[in-house]
Amino acid sequence: MSLSHTAAEYMLSDALLPDASSSRAKGLRLELPSDRLLKFVTVGLPLFLVSLAFAREFSAGSQISCFSPTNFTGKQSAYTDTACWDSLIHHGFDAEGRAITKSLWALKVFPYSLLVVAVLMYLPYLLWRYAAAPALHCDLLFIIDELDKSYNRSVRLVQHMKKIQEASAEPEQFWEEYERARRERYFEFPLLERYLTCKQHAHALVSIYILRNLLLLLFLAATCLYLVFLHLNIFFQDEFSCSIKTGLLQAEPHIPPLIPCKLVFFSVFQIISVSVGSIYVLLIPVVIYNALQLCQWDKGLLSVYEMLPAFDLLSRRMLTCPLNDLNVILLFLRANISELTSFSRLNAVSALREATANKEDIDTVIDFMTLLAGLETTKPKH
Repeated sequence: MSLSHTAAEYMLSDALLPDASSSRAKGLRLELPSDRLLKFVTVGLPLFLVSLAFAREFSAGSQISCFSPTNFTGKQSAYTDTACWDSLIHHGFDAEGRAITKSLWALKVFPYSLLVVAVLMYLPYLLWRYAAAPALHCDLLFIIDELDKSYNRSVRLVQHMKKIQEASAEPEQFWEEYERARRERYFEFPLLERYLTCKQHAHALVSIYILRNLLLLLFLAATCLYLVFLHLNIFFQDEFSCSIKTGLLQAEPHIPPLIPCKLVFFSVFQIISVSVGSIYVLLIPVVIYNALQLCQWDKGLLSVYEMLPAFDLLSRRMLTCPLNDLNVILLFLRANISELTSFSRLNAVSALREATANKEDIDTVIDFMTLLAGLETTKPKH
């Protein structure tokens, strides 16, 4: 056997992919990078700001400062601050001089409402994790494994073709048999292609993914409306008039009817609400973009594998409406492209194929590997 044939065999044996199914199962990403960013910001931002608010509350002490009369003792002033903080009711008068009251309790529960917002933002992630991620994990494992196996089958087929060509006495007969085998689709391994076709008619994953984005969009919009309501009704009133003439103190003549108070944490809550609201408004287009990704196919990944003789999902125009589970799987395959070892090799072959002079003679990876093995790429001319 010549040195070139020996080198070709070594090259083809090195082209086979190792089995990495055990490590692959632990490294699959079941969230898109944009979804992971959304989860980190929407859940982490209110938790971070609430922790700062609570830290300031514990360090600063009282959250309210009331201007008690000068004849009040220290204990009476402390009682006034506590009573006004517990009630948080503003006593005023309308244009006609009638007494009105306005509750400011939303300020008191504002940090806890942000905790509720963080929990609500985490619910879409829980929905995806428990309703869709297990099935998606199984689909990705099977498809990635089958794509790599299809690549290995193609390499082994090249090795077998090389041996047959070397043993054939008539090269013309070999190439006629090769063309007939391709024409009658003997090189086809239809399991993966049929599985992807079935996924094209399923809508479980895409429904959960759309529901996840709709819930997140709803919670973002609801939070922004809640913050706008607080600003329009409460967050412009850092001073209020408090009344402590209730209960046993109602008949005390030395206690004034209204005591002016000021909320010392008011500016902090304003900054927190503006920060959360502005960032959530900026995240709404990101959520819409994630949902709109499902309106078009990601054909770049599948087109690389169409060089394999067993895979022609695009060439047979089997991709119809993109709102199905196959499109969701393609998005996550793109996110897990590092686990797809055969993609980088086929992508390199595709780049070399584009630089080949006789492009019409090399239309599959089998043809290109045959060229690398030292065989002819076209049927010998008479």
